[in-house]
Amino acid sequence: MITLRGLTKRYGDTLAVDGLTLDIEAGRVTGFLGPNGAGKSTTMRMILGLDHPTGGTALIDGRPYAALRHPVREVGALLDAKALHPARSARGHLTAQARSNGIAVSRVDEVLELVGLMSVARKRAGEFSLGMYQRLGVAGALLGDPGVLVFDEPVNGLDPDGVRWVRELVRSLAAEGRTLFLSSHLMSEMQLTADQLVVVGRGKLLADTAMPEFLAGSSPTAVRVGVPNAEDRRALAGQLVRNGAEVEPGGGTELVVRGRTAGEVGDAAHALGVRLHELRTVSASLEQAYMELTAESVEYGAGAAA
Repeated sequence: MITLRGLTKRYGDTLAVDGLTLDIEAGRVTGFLGPNGAGKSTTMRMILGLDHPTGGTALIDGRPYAALRHPVREVGALLDAKALHPARSARGHLTAQARSNGIAVSRVDEVLELVGLMSVARKRAGEFSLGMYQRLGVAGALLGDPGVLVFDEPVNGLDPDGVRWVRELVRSLAAEGRTLFLSSHLMSEMQLTADQLVVVGRGKLLADTAMPEFLAGSSPTAVRVGVPNAEDRRALAGQLVRNGAEVEPGGGTELVVRGRTAGEVGDAAHALGVRLHELRTVSASLEQAYMELTAESVEYGAGAAA
């Protein structure tokens, strides 16, 4: 478990993190979101003892990182996948880590196999692609078989198969009872991966909630209904509006209905004898919900395209 209590970080007059208080629990994947400059990387660095807070505390299972007796065996981290000597092989890099942390060297091949790098174990890291660097970084994080894992953009540079592999890996690690705390700008993947969401903006906590609750709290869901006959479409829209629904064209033969469930729309169509080609509920995506929440927190927003 990771516990943050009033965590604050100033760089001179700049407030990077402002009093974050969180409990990042074991047994689930907690996604960490926020615009560029929101304080995500600074927060992760303070959790891992790489930066020091100017206020508050960051604890791992009740202790600061610096107090952990065998930190690599308790916390695995991937912050910068390319932070290694390019002349070292994948096996050489992990072997040095293992020996310096009292980990059996046999564990090196285990994690190389796990991340799919056994075939290039003797290849120099400087010849790796970004995706291979990411896999090696994950291997390093898993080397000590830790109970807490902190990943910053773990799917960066990975192909679709690699992205799915990371998703399945972190889900399986959480299922084993480990604490998973990861950031990503790939919203569609985060929606598939995370159980809990923590969102920050300009150093402040904007949300700390379960994924379903976060999505439900954004733009209301809508019902999309396909009505092939134009006259039927007008009749159904009129009936739904009279019943208090909001109805707008959805393109082609579709209507977009808000304020009524799919079942209620289907019942109204049945009562009118209207033939439907489609009837489905559309919920807000994580990207939509995130953009709504962080609209006032974006520090480096671009202007509209000309």
